[in-house]
Amino acid sequence: MADTPGSTDVPEPAEARRSDGATANSAIAAAFADGPAFVPYLAVGDPSYEASKAYVEALARGGADVIELGLPFSEPIAEGPTIQGAIVRALEGGMTPELYFEFVEDLAVDVPLVCMTYYNLIYQYSYDGDSEPRHASDASGGGPAAFVARAAEAGISGLVVPDLPAEEADPLRAACDEHGLDLVFIVAPTTEGERLQSMMERVSGYVYVQARLGTTGAKSDVSDQTDRSLQRLSEWDVPKAVGFGISSGEQAERIVASGADGIIVGSALVDIVANGVDNERSTAETADKLEAKAAELAAGAARGQAEPAAADTE
Repeated sequence: MADTPGSTDVPEPAEARRSDGATANSAIAAAFADGPAFVPYLAVGDPSYEASKAYVEALARGGADVIELGLPFSEPIAEGPTIQGAIVRALEGGMTPELYFEFVEDLAVDVPLVCMTYYNLIYQYSYDGDSEPRHASDASGGGPAAFVARAAEAGISGLVVPDLPAEEADPLRAACDEHGLDLVFIVAPTTEGERLQSMMERVSGYVYVQARLGTTGAKSDVSDQTDRSLQRLSEWDVPKAVGFGISSGEQAERIVASGADGIIVGSALVDIVANGVDNERSTAETADKLEAKAAELAAGAARGQAEPAAADTE
């Protein structure tokens, strides 16, 4: 990752950006306001522009409340083999940052969209609205300011940047504040102390709670690290969405019942796309499978919310 110039200004606390639970972007706030949010992830352009568009729209039909759209990057350090494979397919299919924004503009969905990518692409980005993106050094006003401006223009509601330390995030945070986008941070089971405080001072929208150590990938169990992470974050009034390893409605139910405000699912959905590619399934067939899995996961999260209430009446 390129060296990033830090800001000497102290960031405005997350609480000061919100009023009565609102976040920088009202669309994301609304998505978490009416119960647990289901937040699926897909890599844009996997395996093609048109197929990917059909798959994202299928997730919305299946009950997604927010959708994380991966902007492919060649060195996805936080991703396991499943999502790495999706990113490779997308890059081989010709996906670029500008094509990504055109994809967002082309979508027919009515849910907030969050861009998940790596800081190198954001730092290098430059766009003037009339020409192709250039390296940030080729024009003034590039980097985070230009990237966020283009993201806002396309209809993105927030950003997740796994490799950006909170301590170096002030330029991106400032750009997000200017354009009304949320900035989501990933909190690992080992994140604590000053580092956790630094993240929570800058976060808005929701916190991505990493359910287990390691990279992304579907699992068959629910890590006990999830409960500890949620307890550690309980003092902050921002939605907590748990990701890394969720693959079934039962797991979604268990995680929400533990106190999560939402679930994030990526690898289990990317597996469906990859399986469709490997077995030469039609786009429509794969889209149907994604919609069904989305409905399963959303229903599981809803059941998890009902469990604590039911227990209180016994």
